[in-house]
This record gives sequence, C-alpha cells and structure tokens, in this order.
Amino acid sequence: MALDKATVQKLAERLDNAETQRKEIAKITDDYPDLDWDDAYAIQDALRAIKVARGTRIAGLKMGLTSHAKMKQMGVVDPVRGFLADYGQVADGGECDTAGLIHPKVEAEIAFVTKRALSGPGCHIGAVLAATDFVVPALEVIDSRYLDFKFDLKSVIADNTSAARYVVGGNASNAVGMDLKNLGVVTEKNGVVVATASGAAVLGHPAQSVAMLANMLGARGQEIPAGTLILTGGVTEAVAVVKGDVINVRYQHLGSVSVRFV
Repeated sequence: MALDKATVQKLAERLDNAETQRKEIAKITDDYPDLDWDDAYAIQDALRAIKVARGTRIAGLKMGLTSHAKMKQMGVVDPVRGFLADYGQVADGGECDTAGLIHPKVEAEIAFVTKRALSGPGCHIGAVLAATDFVVPALEVIDSRYLDFKFDLKSVIADNTSAARYVVGGNASNAVGMDLKNLGVVTEKNGVVVATASGAAVLGHPAQSVAMLANMLGARGQEIPAGTLILTGGVTEAVAVVKGDVINVRYQHLGSVSVRFV
C-alpha cells in the first residue's frame, strides 16, 4: 500500500462527508496519484466501517462497470466491486428524493440472491447458478461524489463504486433453465425508450459477474454469504435523471421495476 492508515481514514471520511453533505469533491488521485488498488479498497472498507459504526446495515453487494457500454462511457477497462447500504433501498414504484443526491444516473441491472455461500478462486457460472436462490430485476441509482461525474478506476473504487440508491422488484425467478444471457431489457424514461440490451452485455452472462465477485473476494480470504443480494452491474449505459423523471425498466420473463424522482 502507498497510503498509511491515517490517510486512508481521512480519505474515507472525506468521501462520507461528500455523500452526506451532497457536495462534489476532486477525485482522490488528483491529490494522491500513487494510490494503488489495495489503497482504493482499503478506503472503501474504511468508508463501510464509518457507515456501519453509525448504524447502517449492509444490505448487499454490487459489481460496477461490468458492461462494455459502461466501460466505454466511463473510460475504464475493468469491473469494480462495492456494497449496498440499507438506507439506499427505494421501493419498487416508489419515490427517490433527488435532494439527497448530487448528479444521479440510473442503470438497469439483473440481481441475484444466493442460497449458499460462494467463494473463489475458481468460481464459475455453473457454481453461481447452482448457488442462486432466485434472480430479480433491479435498477441502481448511481451518484459519484466526484466533480462532473469524472473519475479513474481507483477513485471510483474508493467511492464505493458510486453506490447511492437501488430498487428491486418484478418477479423472483429460478435462474436454472432461464436464458439470462439473451434476456431482453428495455429502459424507458418518461415513457420513451432510452436504452435496450440483453443480459449478455454484462460480461457475456450476468452470472459471470457474480463469479468474478466471488473470485475477487476469494483473493482476500472472503466469500459471498448465503442470502446475499448482488447487483451484477448496469446492462446499458447510465441514464441521467432529474426531479420529475420516471424510469421504468422491463425485463423479459422477470417483469418490470420503476421509480419516480422527486
């Protein structure tokens, strides 16, 4: 690691304050260009500890930048991982308050819920499907704390992969036998189609995203526990939203999920 523990803690507190006070900050690598991957995840871990210490419950895990569209949009080449906080959950069909966000964007996601623990190395799609309790449609509201939503990979890892809000809905379905690779997804903003894709946009198969997460955690001696909700990453590029917008995402075989921004 390039950073000492005091600096890691200071940067985690800076990111937490940016989120809670709804203010943009310069990306971390502007001040710490030698930040390495271990540093980035150490800052994320410290950020998670800050939230847990004040009563936040960790509600799930997430992968980010798993589609080629998102990688191209954000100018990065590798997926990242983060966590979901309980205060970020918004009911399907409910309202998301933009007053608590900086510059929100929405992306459609396919979510998995595990029935058995998953661990790496060597985790693969077959193991993921065997350990999956069900899959559900979801959408994530991402909200980078960095100026103009611009960042590099290490900075976004530290910022918990831009996690902010999420919605889970539709029909819980058995993943076995479902063609998740070719599952169609249509995103509508205010009744107008703004994006279409299939499950293959997420690393070729959304279960591959879960396998990658298990292997990333396995490299640190950790696992995905049973009963974990996992957002596998945006199927399409993120869509910017403002107060008054309504997002509805339709998923082949899985139903739909929606949210209104107020």
